[in-house]
Amino acid sequence: MRYAGSWMTAADDRILEYLSEHKSGSPTKMKREGPIRYSRQQVDRRCKKLSEKGLVDHLGNGVYVITEDGELYLEGRLDTEDWQYIEGEVSENTNNDSTEDAVTDS
Repeated sequence: MRYAGSWMTAADDRILEYLSEHKSGSPTKMKREGPIRYSRQQVDRRCKKLSEKGLVDHLGNGVYVITEDGELYLEGRLDTEDWQYIEGEVSENTNNDSTEDAVTDS
């Protein structure tokens, strides 16, 4: 489950997914090659907003790459409303079992 901030739009998820899969892209390339049903201008505006928020980096010449925080958001490990990092699930084997390693006298 992703934790989108109130400032985010559906286009943001599509942009981040594209960049995660393709490693880099421009709004024109994302519009042409990706499953993005938004105008190039809207993709450009959202890329700029995502860059301001730190989810993508602008490399210049209209090319963007996803950041580590962008990947964490896609994985559901970053809440972009209050910028809280969410811990991963706890392994089932981490519980403390009182019968484990019992010592017996011989």
